[in-house]
Amino acid sequence: MLILLPPSEGKTAPRRGAPLDPTALSLPDLAPTREKVMGALVALCRDDPARASEVLGLSAGQADLVERNADLPTAPAARADRVYSGVLYDALDLSTLSTAAKRRAGSRVAVTSALFGLVRFGDRIPAYRLSGDASLPGLGPVAGVWRDALGPVVTDALGRGLLVDLRSTVYAAFWRPPADLAPRVATVRVLHEVGGTRKVVSHFNKATKGRIVRALLEDGADPATPEALADVLRRLGWSVEVGRPGTKGTQLDVVVHEL
Repeated sequence: MLILLPPSEGKTAPRRGAPLDPTALSLPDLAPTREKVMGALVALCRDDPARASEVLGLSAGQADLVERNADLPTAPAARADRVYSGVLYDALDLSTLSTAAKRRAGSRVAVTSALFGLVRFGDRIPAYRLSGDASLPGLGPVAGVWRDALGPVVTDALGRGLLVDLRSTVYAAFWRPPADLAPRVATVRVLHEVGGTRKVVSHFNKATKGRIVRALLEDGADPATPEALADVLRRLGWSVEVGRPGTKGTQLDVVVHEL
């Protein structure tokens, strides 16, 4: 099983530590694209901070994020699970997982990143600011830059297992599973139901996805199909509805009533 997560918009900047070593990152086939994206981002933020703020969608009070990007090659790095923060990662609370669950997290989870393509929790990275819908000078939309590079890497990492896609819409555009993988792809949507009305609420969506990943890692189940994943989630206490299989996989709706 391979679980794909979105990154967090906000990140915890390491205060100390050795800088990024690109050769030490997992999934080394992504190295050439990582180098291109980081080179373009660093050059933009170093040489034209005003334009960088505009490209990155930053306010005047966020100039420190431009400076952080300019210093990425020498900035302190830390494990990705300590850099990514926010609602989903707070709910996942990786540091409090059991030893076995942490080991599963290292092999079963990957985070989609506009800067690195994919990272594993054990990869040491600096804090950065680059959204998935950004477009860098000389490269264009980062989603398009990553689209061709990610396909073979994700397919290889997945092997014969089930892909559990928890990415947000922006990061799902980085790579979409081909039709031949569809029987082994489960996309998860979280619906908040109040008074018989259902809708997607960002906070519920992120928190519930974090809790789902935590529960799957602790449980240790390794379902092979979307339907089997739905059965596991029901056993773990969630209300799950299974959609019709399609060319992009099977959507599982997890319905929650309270946080």
